[in-house]
Amino acid sequence: MQLLRVAWALTGAAICCFLILLIHSRLLKEGQLAAGTCEIVTLDRDSSQPRRTIARQTARCACKKGQIAGTTRARPACVDAGIVRKKQWCEMVPCLEDEGCDLLVNKSGWTCTQPGGRVKTTTVS
Repeated sequence: MQLLRVAWALTGAAICCFLILLIHSRLLKEGQLAAGTCEIVTLDRDSSQPRRTIARQTARCACKKGQIAGTTRARPACVDAGIVRKKQWCEMVPCLEDEGCDLLVNKSGWTCTQPGGRVKTTTVS
């Protein structure tokens, strides 16, 4: 009798999981991002110049209302649209935790300075 109850419970749990997966797959079609998330589509690195690496990446984002694609902690992310409109890039927190953020003089991007003095510059086109 006890074994029969366990079997029915496991069967019910399996059906429940299957239904949840089925509903989830209907809501998010293949290739569709969940709201508020981003993914890197392409990443290109050019190290042809000595002591300099130029990296370009393209991200695809599904941002919520009032948000726009940006960068947080060196990863693509949805950020408040006002940050981009005002070009106050460091408000996105684009650098890693141990790095310092500074705006470029013409507000065309920002720099992330590592503790050892290495500087990463990001420009926005």
